[in-house]
Amino acid sequence: MRTRRLTAIAGTAALLIAMAACGSDDEEGGDESSSGGGGGGSQTVKVGILTPLSGPAAATYGDAARTGVEARLAAYAEEGGECADVEFEVVEADTVDPAGALTSAQRLVQQEEVYAILSTSPFVYGASAYLTTQASDVPVLGDASDQDPGWRALDNNMFQAQPIPDAGAAYTVIGDYFDTIGGTKIAGASFPVASSSGALDAAAVSAEEAGLDVGYLNTEVPFGSTDVGAIVLGIRDSGADVLYLPITFDTALAIVEGLRQNDVELAGILAATGYGNDLLESEPAVAAAQGVSFSIAYAPVSLGTESTERLANAVREQGIESGIPTYGMVSGWFNADLLIYGLEQAGCDASQTDFIAAVNESDSYDGSGLFPAPIDYTTTEADELCQYFVTLEGEEFVAVEGAAPLCGTRIE
Repeated sequence: MRTRRLTAIAGTAALLIAMAACGSDDEEGGDESSSGGGGGGSQTVKVGILTPLSGPAAATYGDAARTGVEARLAAYAEEGGECADVEFEVVEADTVDPAGALTSAQRLVQQEEVYAILSTSPFVYGASAYLTTQASDVPVLGDASDQDPGWRALDNNMFQAQPIPDAGAAYTVIGDYFDTIGGTKIAGASFPVASSSGALDAAAVSAEEAGLDVGYLNTEVPFGSTDVGAIVLGIRDSGADVLYLPITFDTALAIVEGLRQNDVELAGILAATGYGNDLLESEPAVAAAQGVSFSIAYAPVSLGTESTERLANAVREQGIESGIPTYGMVSGWFNADLLIYGLEQAGCDASQTDFIAAVNESDSYDGSGLFPAPIDYTTTEADELCQYFVTLEGEEFVAVEGAAPLCGTRIE
């Protein structure tokens, strides 16, 4: 476990790296003040990042998630925000798999006595039962990429920090997008997990609603596989002219390259992952992904708004010239941003209980202007879904005209 402290005073930030103190899992918790309990004046807010620091997912999540959290807290300190006299201390815990998520969550709560947990991990579902029962007094803010039902439940302590559509719902937005670019038949491929296959099923329903036919759909692609020859032939033989890929980008790129090698021309390819600096750093990936479009839940840097410039400048300060964050980095950014929002709503010296109550009653969190619409934590119903669409042209992600953002209604 690694520990970092960020101190925000009068618009300045200082980063201190401390030794982690990891004892036994059954150690008793300390007093409430060490985890940021309420009281007069400023407080120390100790937050724990749950993210893969080892294993196959570490490259996507680990260091990038921490960097995103630190970047947002530093930017907030420089701006002299309402809670700029709060001292933030950041510790990390590994979630290499679901069992590891549970062990690490217990450590953060019982030993580190964190004020809040910031989750950037696909494995938090392994800890959700513990987090919402024995640790129900600790705010948990996360990317919700594991699609655990706890993220969408009302009046608990788990809060999605990014707009995440209901996995069981379909919206018109994907179908409308494919219709506007001239699509007539959709194909797609997904992994055999709910978040991926559910997204593909919803896209097929959306396409049908927009008047498209449904061609080849494969919901059993092995996770991370690049052996996609049969998938490429299935797409080609189905006669589809638009393709939706809610899978990891390495697999998506293998399919894109396979289609080009077989001279399959499509009106459009839409990937649910891949937007970010990770792609731009790989010359072969940039060459292969030309013309591929991407859907994202927040405003792309290319729009040049005040909110996107804040994000881009913070990313550049981390050494990324494009100003475009990686997935793990932007997830960490939004987790920290929701932490700041909750403190401002509840009070800079709010207790954990008051923080949870304030966010549960809020309906105005918009990612500091980066989301097309606010997240409403008072309801599980979402009648509208908005997404931004960008296309890779050269070495730039260019916002698609008329689709930045594009919104759609829920299909009953």
